[in-house]
Amino acid sequence: MDRPEFYRFHQGERVLPFAASEYDTRLAGLRLTMEEMGIDACLFTSMHNIAYYSGFLYCAFGRPYGLVVTPTQSVTISAGIDAAQPWRRSHGDSITYTDWHRNNYWRAVRAVTGEGRTIGLEGDHLSLAQKALLDAFLTPARTLDVAPATMRQRMHKSPAEIDLIRQGAQVADVGGYAIKDAIKVGAREIDVAMAGRDAMELEIAKHFPDAEYRDSWVWFQSGINTDGAHNPVTSRRLEVGDILSLNTFPMISGYYTALERTLFVQHVDKASLKIWEANVAAHEYGMSLLKPGMSCASVTEKINKFFEDRDLLHYRTFGYGHSFGVLSHYYGREAGLELREDINTVLEPGMVISMEPMLTIPQGQPGAGGYREHDILVITETGNENITGYPFGPEFNIVGQ
Repeated sequence: MDRPEFYRFHQGERVLPFAASEYDTRLAGLRLTMEEMGIDACLFTSMHNIAYYSGFLYCAFGRPYGLVVTPTQSVTISAGIDAAQPWRRSHGDSITYTDWHRNNYWRAVRAVTGEGRTIGLEGDHLSLAQKALLDAFLTPARTLDVAPATMRQRMHKSPAEIDLIRQGAQVADVGGYAIKDAIKVGAREIDVAMAGRDAMELEIAKHFPDAEYRDSWVWFQSGINTDGAHNPVTSRRLEVGDILSLNTFPMISGYYTALERTLFVQHVDKASLKIWEANVAAHEYGMSLLKPGMSCASVTEKINKFFEDRDLLHYRTFGYGHSFGVLSHYYGREAGLELREDINTVLEPGMVISMEPMLTIPQGQPGAGGYREHDILVITETGNENITGYPFGPEFNIVGQ
């Protein structure tokens, strides 16, 4: 049997998160960058850039995936195990490579890029081993890192993206209310987390009947488990007076949104209430700073001063916010739009960013635990629009009566 190295397997109706015109606009912006940099073809290997430019969100499971963009073509490169699903979820062409011979992936890529060309790649994603194979199969004249340029493009959201993110924030609120209703003394963290996750997935399916459902999750933390923002769920049972962290993360077609809140079970002591109210005040102050013309560094400096004046800055554990869009806890990040001291990006209309101050008081001190609030804001021409609806603060979030 003459088995192919790669082939096209196109069947079924194509369903994408956005209209074809949205992807055409993104590709047009990319091709302007390619022309400016003198790039003949880009090979994207990350989940976030492949999803951003094509709509296809792959599941690697140890296999390489790609998107090749030239001045005239946009072609996803996917493994045979996925059959025609990548084509149904891609804008543009789609090639399937086989595993009859090792490195058929690179033969498929070469069929689109050709050899001896100038290749754009993602320097923050392509591994050393895969870069060596790129050099061997494509023999490029040179390679250039396009990751920073693509990140800058993704930081500016289209109206269609903002609409999807807004709907994602509403789903996160649904998860938040479900979690609040599930909180009671004796409940396990995992039980509460499942209630929030299930509510979000049902809400996504109701509003996005043609979507692929994957990757929505909840981190619900209690007591000492609140000390880190990304601490996983456990089977710890809730007790009266526990500090809680509610964190809902719905995923819609690769687009991430989030809701994060501090809560207490039935009662909050005076020391904890003082820390909580200070963090809430910083949250409100921080949101007021998010407007066009402010740099990420200047926002950070002002909130730092706010905490320093209250002798709390040394309890801060990470930056005060980040961009939203095609990103996740296991892929992607728009590192150029984070509220940190070393990021000088200036906020512009169309950017979407969180405000999420967190203070962690060590165990054994009054008010011990992690305090965090989180809202998502769209930068507008005159200020911002807060698209998070679930309330923050002690008035609403002393729960489990």
